[in-house]
Amino acid sequence: MMSFTLNEADWKVLREKIKRKYNHLTEEDLAYQAGEEEDLVNRLSIRVKRKPEYILFTLQKGLADLSGNRL
Repeated sequence: MMSFTLNEADWKVLREKIKRKYNHLTEEDLAYQAGEEEDLVNRLSIRVKRKPEYILFTLQKGLADLSGNRL
């Protein structure tokens, strides 16, 4: 299922976009360690009440345009 990887620099930017879109997420919800992309997607899907595929799509979309303001 997972078809993306995150590095620390990209995650810092993407994390801020996610926090703006889903302001109810906690620091625990957004905790990420390298190699744990699947755990992140599953945790976020539960918290935002969306399918993991939607979360994966949203993260990939954000990664595609890190300099943009939208997620």
